[in-house]
Amino acid sequence: MVRLITRKEVEKHKNGWIIIHNSVYDMSKFIPEHPGGEEVLLELEGFDATEGFEDAGHTPDARGILAKLKVGELEKTEHTEFEAKTEDWLVYTPDPKEEEPPASENSLTVPIIIGLVAILICFFYYYYFV
Repeated sequence: MVRLITRKEVEKHKNGWIIIHNSVYDMSKFIPEHPGGEEVLLELEGFDATEGFEDAGHTPDARGILAKLKVGELEKTEHTEFEAKTEDWLVYTPDPKEEEPPASENSLTVPIIIGLVAILICFFYYYYFV
């Protein structure tokens, strides 16, 4: 059976307990090993760290480590709604504002005109001076 914990209990337990996605984790043993640095977790002790956790784009391995540190869940009455994140951050999505330039900007019109003018100049030079 899952242990139900209140937010007040988490706030009192400021020795490594944090909330992520309405679950409570004891990070005290993991703090020295955290790749992002100790201070990140120390600032969040006793608080909800869901947004920071998702914004950091944690890998599936990191989520696996987190699962091992779970001590319980928040009481249902204290749950917060959050926008479910997907792994879309792993996939490159081109910015629609960065469109390809129009064909007129991307064409060979200018180089062709320059080449034709050069040919005409050569033709007139040889016709009148040679």
